Amino acid sequence: MEIEERQAVLTGLAPQGPSGRRPSVAKHVLIGLVAGSVVLGGVLVLLPPHRRTAPPPSSGPAARAATAVVAGMPVALPDLVALIGDHEAHVRAHPRDERSWAVLGAAYVEQGRRTAASAYFPKAEQALRTSLETKPKGNLTALEGLAALANARNDFRTGRKWAEEALKLAPKRWTAYPLLIDSCSGLGDYKASRGALEKLQGLHHGPPVLAEAAQVYWDRGWREDAVASLADAAAAATAPTERATWLAQTGRLAWERGDREESLRYYEAALSIDPDQYGALAGQGRALAALGRSAEALRAYRTALAQEPDPRYALELGELYETLGVRDAAQTQYALLRERVRTDAAAGVDDELVLGLFEADHGDPEDAVRRLREEWARQPGVAVADALGWALHRTEEDEEALKFATQATDKTKGGGVRSALYVYHRGQIERELGLLAPARRHLAESLQINPYFSPVLAPQARHDLAALGEPPAEPPARAEGRDPGGNGGRGGAAGHRRESGEPGEPGGYPSTQATRAGTGTTAFGVTLTGDR
Repeated sequence: MEIEERQAVLTGLAPQGPSGRRPSVAKHVLIGLVAGSVVLGGVLVLLPPHRRTAPPPSSGPAARAATAVVAGMPVALPDLVALIGDHEAHVRAHPRDERSWAVLGAAYVEQGRRTAASAYFPKAEQALRTSLETKPKGNLTALEGLAALANARNDFRTGRKWAEEALKLAPKRWTAYPLLIDSCSGLGDYKASRGALEKLQGLHHGPPVLAEAAQVYWDRGWREDAVASLADAAAAATAPTERATWLAQTGRLAWERGDREESLRYYEAALSIDPDQYGALAGQGRALAALGRSAEALRAYRTALAQEPDPRYALELGELYETLGVRDAAQTQYALLRERVRTDAAAGVDDELVLGLFEADHGDPEDAVRRLREEWARQPGVAVADALGWALHRTEEDEEALKFATQATDKTKGGGVRSALYVYHRGQIERELGLLAPARRHLAESLQINPYFSPVLAPQARHDLAALGEPPAEPPARAEGRDPGGNGGRGGAAGHRRESGEPGEPGGYPSTQATRAGTGTTAFGVTLTGDR
């Protein structure tokens, strides 16, 4: 299915119209700080020998946007469009102004990220590299812009390289640290992301730092600290778009905790302030579906996708249609997802994680394993560990699957985030292996974290938990002079090992495709960070 871009690909004119992008706005707002430069196509060879560094004339919305991106604050989308048009005109007249190229490049990154219009990313890269070639040394804003671009493309290894390069030149420049934190988190290096946050907090304060801290706290499992940090960010907001951004982020955390009503209230509040928060609109659809308000949920998802064709939203909407028995509509969304992924790939965006989850349950699980193994080699984060473990489970490679599922959920292995979906996946893999006690524990935990994490999987978790039954009673006290179980010490011990969930023991449901058919994944429980 063809996907229409919300805005035309830039050919020397600023795209027009509102836009909006991912729910994880707090983690990305600081990319606007990468003030730099943009080229409008092959212009380097035509640059005159003189250099103009005067800022472009701007006023009104463009001036507001410039102030916001330099300060690391969320930008109102109409103001962002005005800023792009202003700087495009300026660099045409002054093609040696490397700072204006970088500001324009950063604006392209933000526009592409928030509208899911990935065609902006090659333009941003061309612009930022023009800035860097115009000023090869000490061009910190261009380096930060390239880091932000890589993160927006989900290329966290490259993002980390550029962020570290910027920090080598200016270790006290606080604007590079949020970019480094995002990169390290995407690579699964949570120790490095925590260290970068500590340095950031020592250099700067304010809503962007509080929002960045909230995501790091959430990844560590510090849920209350994360919510408190976001509440402080919202309270300190000085512009409507800022406040809407942090409210939408708080709605996401409420959803992850399983509070449908509170999540919906936060999303509605964000949208009442800034209707261009399309990530909040998709989140609203998620909460409405959990509340059983399916017609409203469908409208919210369709509107969000019309403005921001993010493949994750297409997966969620497709699965919602499946639960409602509308399979043709679900297939339409899955076709949209595949087309979106192809479009993104052409612009350098890595959508392998969402595509792998989709293929595991709605396409080719073997292909999902192949894709996710490659993704794991590139950037071994918790979300990739969970997805790869689940794909391996779907191809009946459960022993290896459990290793990855454990890594995604075990704090000692980096999985500090408490995700109902991740824990559910682990419980189902353990159930398939006959590890009944941990399977029971993890299926129950998934429902405790978020009883509504998926309209497909939450009911499945309840069904399978009931089928597992209550834990067996303690074995009778050992008779004097006899081993437990009475069979030469083997019977009771073996029974205990089965219930404790040690590998290799019989028990649980048979490993059949029929059993697996009811345990497919869904995007509803996926943590959205673009996200990271």
